Amino acid sequence: MSEDDRDDGLTYADSGVDIEASEAATAALIGAVGESEGDYAGLLDIGDRYLALATDGVGTKLLVAEALGDYSTVGVDCVAMNVNDLVAAGVRPVAFVDYLAVDEPNEAFATQVGEGLAAGAERANVELVGGETAVMPEVVRGLDLAGTCAGLAAKGALFPGEARAGDALVGFRSSGVHSNGLTLARKAATLDREYADPCPFEGYETLGEALLEPTRIYTDLLDPMRERGVRAAAHVTGGGWTNLHRLGDFRYVVEDAFEPHPVFEFVQSEGGVSDEEMHRTFNMGTGFVAALAPESAGALADETDGRVIGRVEEGEGVSIRGLEL
Repeated sequence: MSEDDRDDGLTYADSGVDIEASEAATAALIGAVGESEGDYAGLLDIGDRYLALATDGVGTKLLVAEALGDYSTVGVDCVAMNVNDLVAAGVRPVAFVDYLAVDEPNEAFATQVGEGLAAGAERANVELVGGETAVMPEVVRGLDLAGTCAGLAAKGALFPGEARAGDALVGFRSSGVHSNGLTLARKAATLDREYADPCPFEGYETLGEALLEPTRIYTDLLDPMRERGVRAAAHVTGGGWTNLHRLGDFRYVVEDAFEPHPVFEFVQSEGGVSDEEMHRTFNMGTGFVAALAPESAGALADETDGRVIGRVEEGEGVSIRGLEL
């Protein structure tokens, strides 16, 4: 990359992922098949309760795993990306199935993937009820890993799904990059380095190990959020802090978000990524946000590892760290 290119700074779109184009494609797909109830999960009315389904994959984090020959954590990510979406809807995850596509069978990495899936299921308290391994040498290079999670919720247990002006926002720490924005993170991290290089900040032996830090699983928050009357929640994934728009059409003022992990500071510095692009791409230290009445917010924070990070106002947009998203 030339110095001129570096001065301009990397963006997610330049790295290969255009969020607006992705959203347009998703909208086209939904328009063709019909939209189901629920923002984070498809909900099926089965009488006295809802059956909820969510599906997601690990994404290009798999390329870091491939480069290091370490697939031990990506199974955790696969489970996490699915169960966290169910939790954001107020649904208790109960069962998970995985889909592993490979270009050729490989017992070593299949074992590592399986161990990660088992660890993720244990953390999420869900049952692994099966899966599928497909060998597709002309379709897949290396491997791809995705899964589907099923959950159940009584009719009155779902979060209403929309915040109210005046609500408080309680945030919960992320564990790192999670499984979103890796295309940009990888591009920035490897401009002048390799994944196997020593990590330039504390906590990890190699740079790749820092990028592979598994996604935090938030199922333990479900009961306290229900008890404290959470109205809506957001899993901060692709799109970064703009995910707060899933809480409803309001203005979200974030005044005390968790500090970004060193990996975010490294990615921004190496890639010359703007503050706005970082917050539109990554969780930046806060992986999950709940909106609820202000008189209940402090109790929720005290009962968990969360903290009150901001508030909901009339208007539009997300205000965080001097940015307007």
